[in-house]
Amino acid sequence: MSDPATLIVDAAVAPLQAEPRAGSEQVSQTLAGHRLMCLERRDPWLRVRAADGYEGWLHQGYLAPASASAPDASDAVGRISLGCTVRERNGRVRTLPLGAVLDSDAVLVHGDAVQFGERTERFPPDGAAIAHSAMELFQGTPYQWGGNTPESGFDCSGLVDYVFRTSAGVVLPRQSGEIADVDGPKISADRLAPGDLLFFGSHHHVSHVAIYVGQGRFVHAPNSGGTVRLDKLDGDYWHSHFLYAKRVLEGGAADSATMASN
Repeated sequence: MSDPATLIVDAAVAPLQAEPRAGSEQVSQTLAGHRLMCLERRDPWLRVRAADGYEGWLHQGYLAPASASAPDASDAVGRISLGCTVRERNGRVRTLPLGAVLDSDAVLVHGDAVQFGERTERFPPDGAAIAHSAMELFQGTPYQWGGNTPESGFDCSGLVDYVFRTSAGVVLPRQSGEIADVDGPKISADRLAPGDLLFFGSHHHVSHVAIYVGQGRFVHAPNSGGTVRLDKLDGDYWHSHFLYAKRVLEGGAADSATMASN
């Protein structure tokens, strides 16, 4: 029997909000089938913690109690949406975004899904594949503060988290400063490889994160009103605000590269 404090997201995309009230600032998002830990209840709101450690308030209407029909990432036969439409046991037909977890009895109507155990075969966890996914799938996606899905938009850390989580199964923290603290060697600027993370800011304070894609370019969600795009690291603004790079994937595309000291 499931822990009563564990919940399953029922909505295709559910917003995490800063305060338990309608209209409060969105701080993050979570997807159908993902498990959340309930930390506090103020009906009809619940303060929850997602797998990436991020916390926020979620209206109970987005949630359903965890059940045996709702697999998680530890279930090798569970399936992750690659962008699909499913018919569920109750007859509901709905579209699930990339990264959502399918109910165990859901029937695929359109699109594709992959079993948890086969994810790394379809999406090799290497830097080049991650950089390619970020460029090919998400360029042009609108910027959205607190967003971490292509349907609603991304902020900078939301894009990085989403790409690494769905393409490589790597769960990163939800804020750029926290991602900067993840274990991994710092990489000198002349030894960057696709998939390395770039951190920007001022006075040693990280305020922005991006994914290096090669040839001096990176992909990122830059600012409100903009879209996910490519920029050059040697551009005046980005060069002057670049702090350092890190490699968080083992067996990266440039294992032979010289690594800067931490």
